[in-house]
Amino acid sequence: MPSDRLDFTSDRTDRPDAYEPGLPTVADALGVASLQAGLPELLAGSVDVPVRWVHVSDSDRVAPLLNGGELLLTTGASWPGAADPLTRLVDELADAGVAGIVLELGTRFTVAPPALLAACRARDLALVTLDREVKFVAVTEEVHRRIIAGQVEALQERQRLHDLFTGLSLRGAPIEVVVRETARALRAPVVLEDLAHEVVVADTFDAAEAEVLADWTRRSRRLPETWTRVPVAARGSRWGELVALPGPPHPGGRATVLEQAATALALSRLADGDGAWARLRADGLVAAVIGERFVAVADIEARLEASGFPVHGRALYAAVGSSVPEPVEGTPRRPGASTASATRVGSLPLPIGETRILSATIDTERILLASVPAGSPLPDPLVADLGSGAVSDPAETVAELLAALPAVRRLARQAGPGELLRVADRPLARLAAELSGDHRLQEHSARLLAPLIRHDDATGGDLIRVLHAVVAHPGNRTAAASASHLSRSVFYQRLTVIADLLGADLDDGETLSALHLALLAHGR
Repeated sequence: MPSDRLDFTSDRTDRPDAYEPGLPTVADALGVASLQAGLPELLAGSVDVPVRWVHVSDSDRVAPLLNGGELLLTTGASWPGAADPLTRLVDELADAGVAGIVLELGTRFTVAPPALLAACRARDLALVTLDREVKFVAVTEEVHRRIIAGQVEALQERQRLHDLFTGLSLRGAPIEVVVRETARALRAPVVLEDLAHEVVVADTFDAAEAEVLADWTRRSRRLPETWTRVPVAARGSRWGELVALPGPPHPGGRATVLEQAATALALSRLADGDGAWARLRADGLVAAVIGERFVAVADIEARLEASGFPVHGRALYAAVGSSVPEPVEGTPRRPGASTASATRVGSLPLPIGETRILSATIDTERILLASVPAGSPLPDPLVADLGSGAVSDPAETVAELLAALPAVRRLARQAGPGELLRVADRPLARLAAELSGDHRLQEHSARLLAPLIRHDDATGGDLIRVLHAVVAHPGNRTAAASASHLSRSVFYQRLTVIADLLGADLDDGETLSALHLALLAHGR
């Protein structure tokens, strides 16, 4: 008998169109044994909709009794047969948020009415027919057991996530560890970005970095609906967002995972201070470039671009030294970006325009990477503030920059106090760096320098250092003696010992070139 209880409020939840943690879907419900016994056949709609409950009713006035998300079991005994009333009934059920309709044939309908089928297809509402009679009470019990079991699993998983991220926060785990664990939990790429939509830290899980991070800033600003994102904020300050790209469902809910991780990241940000993300970004990128921590050049290019360090159509420089410029305090910049628009020379801030820099200390080296407009030199303030060290030639691509780095690092070790060397002015040093992995160059160095090394090791001498001064000042013994911090008489004594041990003429240009190359390969 149709129900006439229509005095219900219109409060109801919308029919969800995506996975909801802890709830089985229509497809899961159709898989229970009691429904399978009825030979279910899907005729219309999506079966990926979550089921919050099972409701049994033959009334054509059931819609106001529903709260949304129910799987409706019915024989259609009181349903109309005409097309228009059936269409209205489907519209009412869809508006009520019903997850799907399971119609048992034989009582009212021998086949699904065409109007019912068309209306369900129009509303993308699952319509399933049963050719055999089933016990609806058995279906209800089985599906409800799945619902309760799924919700228990979701609660347990949320507790596990809470324990995981709370533990990371209490241990002071680095931001990159939090992001990595988030990606592992979701089995999908996860990116921490700042308010400018530039990447701070990313874990691409099992995807290529070039694929995930390509054109990241533009893509992220479009707010793709398939991405799950939550803000990273605390105490009224918002610093960025934690973004998860599409991946498999998570028992605790993808948004829940991100929320737990975002809380851990916010606590870390409060503890580490405002500059933490910029330092982390620079340290991570420079370490990746120096240590070649990437699979393909396209991957590191994508990481640099996504982090606000443009590499395409730019002149790229690498510098190694004892001092790297920092942005001037108070100089406007994009929130969270690891870029500099000015640097301090004395007390005067000088604009550098479109230059972008990344700087970090790796072991005892200060590494600076700079991106300037194509055809432009490295700004003088950056060069002046570098101190002792070396600067590369401009590179047009990341691949060229990577190839230049060994020469810059090797050359920087040879710079004297306050001396800034340029790779362009040191072709022999560049050649030695490019051939540093060649065993023939290593054998050349070992063969020529072995007598001097054995002498210095046995006596605590300084013949290698003196030879460095000689090749650095060919034809100028006075300058070489000064560079060696020796008197001229002592310096000439050392030259005699070197010549005797090597059996070589130190005034011969070819000999000096060979010794110079050997010293560059030796590296000390």
